[in-house]
Amino acid sequence: MKNKIINVVIIAVLLSSACTDLDETLYDIVETSSYGKTPSEIETIVGGTYASLRGFRDNTSISYPTCEYVFFLVECVSDEACIPTRGTDWYDGGRYQEAEYHTYTSINPMVLSAWRYNYTGIAEVNKVIYQVDRSNQTQEEKDLIKAELRGLRAYYYYNLLDLFGNVPLVIDFEDLNPPTTATRLQVFNFVESELLNIVDDLSETPIYGRFTQPVAYTLLARLYLNAEVFTEVLNDNGETETPGTPRWQDCINACDKVTGYSLEPDYFTNFLTANEVSRENIFVIPYDHKAGTLGNYLNSMSYHYNQRLAFSPTGQWQWSANGICGQPGLWSSFDDKDVRKKSMLEGEQINLATGSIVVMANGNPLIYTEEIVDFLHAEQNEGVRLNKYEVKLDEVWERDHDWVVMRYAEVILMKAECLIRLGTPDLARPLIAQIRTRAGLDTPASIDLEMLDDELKYEFVFEGHRRTDNIRSGDYFKASWIKPETPRWRGIFPIPQSEIDKNPQLKQNPGY
Repeated sequence: MKNKIINVVIIAVLLSSACTDLDETLYDIVETSSYGKTPSEIETIVGGTYASLRGFRDNTSISYPTCEYVFFLVECVSDEACIPTRGTDWYDGGRYQEAEYHTYTSINPMVLSAWRYNYTGIAEVNKVIYQVDRSNQTQEEKDLIKAELRGLRAYYYYNLLDLFGNVPLVIDFEDLNPPTTATRLQVFNFVESELLNIVDDLSETPIYGRFTQPVAYTLLARLYLNAEVFTEVLNDNGETETPGTPRWQDCINACDKVTGYSLEPDYFTNFLTANEVSRENIFVIPYDHKAGTLGNYLNSMSYHYNQRLAFSPTGQWQWSANGICGQPGLWSSFDDKDVRKKSMLEGEQINLATGSIVVMANGNPLIYTEEIVDFLHAEQNEGVRLNKYEVKLDEVWERDHDWVVMRYAEVILMKAECLIRLGTPDLARPLIAQIRTRAGLDTPASIDLEMLDDELKYEFVFEGHRRTDNIRSGDYFKASWIKPETPRWRGIFPIPQSEIDKNPQLKQNPGY
């Protein structure tokens, strides 16, 4: 697994505050005046920016992107997942209930974690760009190095554009002035211009875990796919002031430039412990517990406490927390022939030592059910469980699969959606057929946006895509399961109150 980790010495600083707290020194363990002058030194510093993708732990928030608050937030506000309160477990001040009911506030810790995760990554990139600019490299060498860094920063800003809309554009490491809020349209334009400006300087050839041309074009396609949402302007009351501008053809053009990848014949190859073998995964966050990586234990956040008895005859598999699960209706929406349904765990869990059903602490059998009768007082076995990444008997708490950020299947379905929206569904059908054939399914004769939206749900279940898809389709704002209708201004999250308290120049989003 060590070959999956970028072969550099990671000296990333673990920041304890967002980039809006500009009083903190952001240097590494060595002074920038004495380190970062040679190519090898630059390479070690650049490696630290990739380490920031894994998130960090501090006393304010737990911001690991793969399995805690950031992932929990985007999944639980969608129509895909939820974290029910089970007795005294998983209440945590009501943060998950706020997500499910779409009543999230500016003091919700998950909202703060999403903000801090991205701005901490941006601060790390800005610091390294500052060091590169002061290195002994030629200007051409600096530009090539900085292209990769600017691409990574654009990825973080894409996340902020999607999640918060109106955010500060902090790109100068030496600027100590408290940043002001840029509009969502300004952030959109910044991400687009950054990606277009750097793409020719990026590697055309895929490099595992690095920001290359295929990554940049996939991110551009994401940006254009959601352009109509991202460029909409709301007034202070949270109502539409200026409609957004769709960019469907631009999305198709970006998709066509993603080369060097193909669909894996086996869907679950992408989620193996050794998923670096995948020819489909475009951008991943590498993990290797032997290298000390942290924050990769999503499966254990979902399974019941006694699930280990169904994975190991001696019960030695890792502890699990009985938290996040599928919403009612998710499991049954999948065709039984769809291989992707195995991304969820449902039904009886058999004790490998006894051959009988695992027993929960209350004496009842562990049988995962799709139904959740009472979200506020759920039973321990209610809700199908996240089961997408491979489970192995010899796993430790920190897993070794790489977290998938972008797959070629997404490129195919983004292009298909744009073709449908441009009035040419017949051109989209063979693209969708590639995805459905792999899943073991026929493709309907009639292709429309509703069918495509369902396909996005099936293909990317539990990969963190669904909130963005729900907003683009409009389903995010409809009443569903236990939540009432959602006002449009809640399509972005509030700016965390703690950040506004530190920097009064930040402006709260409309409606909050």
